[in-house]
Amino acid sequence: MKPKRVIIGLGNPGKDYDGTRHNVGFAAIDKIGEKFGESNWQPNQKFMADTMEANIEDSPALLVKPATYMNRSGECVKKIIDFYKLEPKDVLVLADDIDLGVGMTRLKDSGSAGSHNGLKSIVEQIGEIFPRIRIGIRGETAPESGSFQQAGVDLSSYVLSRPTENDRGKIDGAFDEALSLISV
Repeated sequence: MKPKRVIIGLGNPGKDYDGTRHNVGFAAIDKIGEKFGESNWQPNQKFMADTMEANIEDSPALLVKPATYMNRSGECVKKIIDFYKLEPKDVLVLADDIDLGVGMTRLKDSGSAGSHNGLKSIVEQIGEIFPRIRIGIRGETAPESGSFQQAGVDLSSYVLSRPTENDRGKIDGAFDEALSLISV
C-alpha cells in the first residue's frame, strides 16, 4: 500500500520515556491508531520506526513512531519520504510544545523547529514546509513566565518528567483535538 499521507508521532523509544511530556507525540499517534489503524504496530527496520497501516477518510495512511531518539527523528522521516516518493507536505508530525499551555493544540503548515530537537532533525532532513500539530505541555509545575533557565528549572528534566494528573487530563483532551484536525 502506498500511503497518501504519513502521520508521525515524535517521542523517545523505551519504557523509561513512556508517559513523559516529551512523548505526547507517541501517545497521540497511539490514539490515532486506535481510531483509524488497520493493523498492529510493526517494527520496520528499513524506516527505523514502528509503523501501522491506517485508513483516514477513505484514504490510505501510514502511522509512524520513529525508533530513533528524538534528535534523530528526521532520518526516519527522510527514509519514508524517499521510499514512497512523497512530498514533505504529505507528512503530518505530532510533537510536544513547551511554549504552549498544557493541552493546547496548534496546527501549522510550516515553520521553524523552535527549541524542539525532533523537529530540528526533521527540518534538517526535509526543510521547514511540512504540517505539524503541536501539543502544549507547559503545565502546573513549569515556570509561570519567562524561560526555564531564568527560573532555574532544567528544561530537559521538565520535558522528560511525567505530567501531574491534572495536566494529564488536559493533554488527553488535546489528543481528541488532534484526532479532529487530522480528519479534515
